[in-house]
Amino acid sequence: MTHQHATRRIVIKNQQGLHARPADAFVKLANQFQANVEIERDTLRVSGKSILDLLTLVAEQGVQLTIIADGPDAEAAADALAALVDTFVEEDEQPDTQPD
Repeated sequence: MTHQHATRRIVIKNQQGLHARPADAFVKLANQFQANVEIERDTLRVSGKSILDLLTLVAEQGVQLTIIADGPDAEAAADALAALVDTFVEEDEQPDTQPD
């Protein structure tokens, strides 16, 4: 197997930012890959496989992050994680289902 390196720039688009629920989904997906996954905001780089690390980024709406993956499935990991972040916007667009 060859070693791969992949980066993807993403922007947090949902109104609530990268809060606990999407961070948990991100970590669960990242852990499905062999590649080491890190997330970078400005000069801070954290593990993409740790929810606590992700939450320290305080990634609010509009924040630009970089996904950095290294390992045999780095390209697939970076693509899947970038696509997942795009789905977080849909979470904000769900109608409020709470009773009146």
